[in-house]
Amino acid sequence: MGNPIRNVAGMSLGGGRKENFFFSLLEYYPEKKRWFLKSLHQVKDEDIRDRDEIITSWVETYCLKQLVVDFPLSRPPCEASCLPNCEGASVCPRHQVQEVRAEMKELLDEDAHFQKTNPKRYEQERVASLEVDYSKNLLKKNTDEHMLSRSFKRKLRKGFTPYWHRPIDFWVWKNYYDQLLEVFKNSYESFGNVSFMLLSRLNYLLRHLPKDLTMYESNIQICLLELYRARIVSKSLLLQLFDLDMASSAREQIILNIEKHMEIFIYENDLETIIKNSNAFDSFILSVVGQRMLMNGLREIPEWGNTDGGNFIVPMFHLQG
Repeated sequence: MGNPIRNVAGMSLGGGRKENFFFSLLEYYPEKKRWFLKSLHQVKDEDIRDRDEIITSWVETYCLKQLVVDFPLSRPPCEASCLPNCEGASVCPRHQVQEVRAEMKELLDEDAHFQKTNPKRYEQERVASLEVDYSKNLLKKNTDEHMLSRSFKRKLRKGFTPYWHRPIDFWVWKNYYDQLLEVFKNSYESFGNVSFMLLSRLNYLLRHLPKDLTMYESNIQICLLELYRARIVSKSLLLQLFDLDMASSAREQIILNIEKHMEIFIYENDLETIIKNSNAFDSFILSVVGQRMLMNGLREIPEWGNTDGGNFIVPMFHLQG
């Protein structure tokens, strides 16, 4: 396993709407060949100590070297460094923006060609795609595989806005747009749920956290979809997360499944906290993403998707059953 201390943490700020959040720290014990949830620490509104100081202190206490978060670690191309001779967003010359836009156009052109050359089959597949089937595999087809859904085509036609989107947004849309819309009723937007206050806090933290701490960005809903792909969680469990009466039991079953299939030990009191508190659940899921990273279990993302230094990562899990 290499390093004497092999740990990783997750921290979800929930988009900055609330001041209460959790740290979730997983650590590997070679002698037991298991991962343990070593620390699940809550930071509350009413904490007397400065909350940012608590974050840096917690990182230093556990000699943390890797931290996975759910907020953007990079900026859109325009904001990162606007070109002095900018002629407008629609004609942005940056190679990553042009590459994304070229792929978007290619997808729309391919779909139009398919519709023109095989209109009958195209209509049959369109009608079939609208049928409600609760037993269908959510990830049987990638969003960018033809035929394209109407909602995804609308997204592509709206285009890529370099002062709002990042290249990683398009990669997420290609792979998860339809599934995120079907299960979670939203689409991925890097800055769609991020307040100015959160971005200001991030900039402050990056200046004060230890220089040897590497931060990674991920997404909880995408991780849940990958758990579904590996048959660690079911579609019904994902849908139950939105039911006020069933959310707690759904979180419990998801955590127990993760514990069973990924050799993670969770103490009873921590398990109870995760079940009762969605913020704790989110931070735990991010720490699981970090565990997969340390175990070399990440999806490959094209170079253009991470050229901005955002360190966006998506886990892969071993298929169960």
